[in-house]
Amino acid sequence: MKLIAHCTLMLSAAADCPVVVMLRPRGGNAQWLISEHLELLPWVPSTEYIDSYGNLCQRLVVPQGQMRISTKVLMQTDAQIAVDFSAMRMPIDQLPDEVLLYLLQSRHCPSDKMAERAQSIVGLAQPGYAQVDSICTWIHHNLAYCYGVSGGSTDALDTLAQGAGVCRDFAHVGIALCRSLGIAARLVVGYLHELQPMDLHAWFEAFIGGRWYTFDATQPNPRGGRIVLAYGRDAADVAFLSDYGPLPLTLTEMQVSVQSQDENF
Repeated sequence: MKLIAHCTLMLSAAADCPVVVMLRPRGGNAQWLISEHLELLPWVPSTEYIDSYGNLCQRLVVPQGQMRISTKVLMQTDAQIAVDFSAMRMPIDQLPDEVLLYLLQSRHCPSDKMAERAQSIVGLAQPGYAQVDSICTWIHHNLAYCYGVSGGSTDALDTLAQGAGVCRDFAHVGIALCRSLGIAARLVVGYLHELQPMDLHAWFEAFIGGRWYTFDATQPNPRGGRIVLAYGRDAADVAFLSDYGPLPLTLTEMQVSVQSQDENF
């Protein structure tokens, strides 16, 4: 399916502020970039680089005052995501080298402290896709989706204790529980068609049977229509805006929309 995604950020800077943004998707197995438009008002010079996770990052300096960053992309994406309950957990010694870091505990995913909880959730499920599906189902039914209960320092254990969070928190819990079972997992941020309420979204992927599978504990059933912006170990790696100025940078407004489009851009 073809999706048009818009994202507009309105920024207010008390002083010139260097930033890194992740707003340009890359093509991959499940998505293809047909066309895109990136607008900076006022215009400032910018450069790009690819980070250690393969994400396309833009560097620029937000000038003192107001700035608008707007992106529009037309993507060909999968209408359905792959589901395979026969996919098994791979032996660690057979994992690709680049997958190994997604087995490690990270800032928001303290998987070394969650093995007992993970085992109680998956029960007798077969090691692999079935276990991750059990984790995803458990999160969906046992955690409440609620704004304002988590922040930048919230980790998976905090979310379990609070019993609530947002998409990022749900994904952190899923990732940490998977890693505690020896299943590599990573955070994904991007767009989801027909997400309610519409916003940038987060979910996770697990490496099973030789490939990455998509899981989203905020949704009752597997759904396609996704545009990936970035991958990382957890939210610390995939911020859509990171600022490094001497004075605060304020995001005053953000608008996101995703629409199906069968015609040309």
